[in-house]
Amino acid sequence: MSTATRHSLADLLAIMARLRDPQRGCPWDVKQDFSTIAPYTVEEAYEVADAIDRQDWHDLRDELGDLLLQVVFHAQMAQEQGLFDFDDVAHAISEKMLRRHPHVFGDVTYADLDEQKRAWDEIKASERAEKGAAHDESVLAGVSRGQPEWQRAQKLQQRAATVGFDWPDHRPVIAKLHEELAEVDAEFQAGADASRLEDEIGDVLFVAVNLARHAKVDFARALKHANAKFERRFRRMEQLTAQDGKPLSALNLAEQEALWLRAKAEEP
Repeated sequence: MSTATRHSLADLLAIMARLRDPQRGCPWDVKQDFSTIAPYTVEEAYEVADAIDRQDWHDLRDELGDLLLQVVFHAQMAQEQGLFDFDDVAHAISEKMLRRHPHVFGDVTYADLDEQKRAWDEIKASERAEKGAAHDESVLAGVSRGQPEWQRAQKLQQRAATVGFDWPDHRPVIAKLHEELAEVDAEFQAGADASRLEDEIGDVLFVAVNLARHAKVDFARALKHANAKFERRFRRMEQLTAQDGKPLSALNLAEQEALWLRAKAEEP
């Protein structure tokens, strides 16, 4: 194919089909299945979010293409197994958007965004019922498991808050965080096994998400900034030791900590 060709979605579908061809395709693509491709799908979604965060619109175009390829890949594998094809995917999401937006594509009117949100949840509950899912009257019903656990924690907390099960402000959340940290320390002191520590550290993280929610801080963005800060300062430490002609590993912890403080002090 010429690189000057303006490719279409039909071309992409044909490329994917060829890649998966048992006789003429790519051995790596042919051996993949839903479970092996799923991690790449999640990764590409994060790459899209990262490009948006950096406001790199050229990169966003490419990352959206990578994410679209994941959809095409899954659809191709499903078609091979007689489950569904790409057109079925497009049809299903189109039907869902039409169904969930009766105020746009129908004659329904909502008084405000809160009423629209309640109607959205009711429509989703109706969809689950039509699929034969067990009826679940809990306010936590429908909180998806297919998302990062911190995000699921946040949504569980938000749902619980709708019936009043929530701290009034950040102060008791901070107190709870101290309590949970003390329990982690107690487990360490007691020589607890990994499962006990996992349980207690999980409580700490759950409360940390709750604290971010009360502060109206995006948990993922806050952690992303912390990661960037750590990486920036650590790389500066490496630069400083390299200037002295030695690797960072040659320094003891106290010397490394001094470099960390120096790198921190250099920042505006």
